[in-house]
Amino acid sequence: MRVAVSGGGGFLGSHLCEALLRRGDAVVCIDDFSTGKPENIAHLYEFPEFEFLLADVCEDVEVPDRLDAVAHLASPASPPDYLRRPLQTLAVGSRGTENMLRLAQRHGARFLLASTSEVYGDPLIHPQTEEYWGNVNPVGPRSVYDEAKRFAEAVSLAYHRSHGVDVGIVRIFNTYGPRMRPHDGRVVSSFITQALAGEPLTVYRDGKQTRSFCYVDDLIRGIVAMLDSSATGPVNLGNPEERTVAELADLVLELTGSMSEVEYHPLPTDDPTRRRPVITRAQEHLGWDPEVTVEEGLRRTVAWFRARPEDITVGAAAIRGGRQDTVPVGQQDTVPVG
Repeated sequence: MRVAVSGGGGFLGSHLCEALLRRGDAVVCIDDFSTGKPENIAHLYEFPEFEFLLADVCEDVEVPDRLDAVAHLASPASPPDYLRRPLQTLAVGSRGTENMLRLAQRHGARFLLASTSEVYGDPLIHPQTEEYWGNVNPVGPRSVYDEAKRFAEAVSLAYHRSHGVDVGIVRIFNTYGPRMRPHDGRVVSSFITQALAGEPLTVYRDGKQTRSFCYVDDLIRGIVAMLDSSATGPVNLGNPEERTVAELADLVLELTGSMSEVEYHPLPTDDPTRRRPVITRAQEHLGWDPEVTVEEGLRRTVAWFRARPEDITVGAAAIRGGRQDTVPVGQQDTVPVG
């Protein structure tokens, strides 16, 4: 296939571009590097079938020649990013999604939307199935991301029903792995950065809130399977193994050998207490299950971060500054930073 990947310079987008190229597809990576990094895709230029297009998906984007699929991953995805860029986050979820849908429509291509478990908000049912409509605060500080993704799902299905666009929606749960920014606000990267820098690990409330952590390679396998399928979804993609945030902190300390302490802070606004996907649809329609254990995934991620000591130093300073200067907004998959 020839696939356009919006947000292809980001954490997940760069992994998706790489996976598609390695299996023989052609890839057009679209990014404006507002939250992604050129380094994430620098190694992909060795592939002759890789193209890069510097563009903002909130503007009209045209890709010459044929496209078989459009994967829309562009969006700020962590509170430090979307709180700093609230209007841009809403725009990429609305105008950006519709522009990518129009691109897919013009080419007769399959459209994949990377949605999020945040559409479930602070869930009132557990675990979360795709039939659950969610419990989202539409006016809270995190609503710029949550509601942008909920709208993105709605407009995608409207194009599917009204214009016949071949749409597939995946709802991504907490994902971690190499190429995460050390200070991007996600709990795994923040804990590893803090541990390797000898800084205290920041945990909110008593740390008993639970999350389900999926290694990036597993997640990307699910996205590729969704691209190849005819399923519309939405389909949950995540690891159904549930861990408390406190357990994650202990595991990171063990794997890094760090003597860092754990600091406990008040629970942020709208912070979900539990989060775990039901993945029956993914198993039945995509033949997908996560394979990498949390322990193994964290070992790989720790090794990746440990090889970048300068990033650790800068990231730890940013997290430290964020704890002092930023109002916490949630540890649904984050530790707030500035």
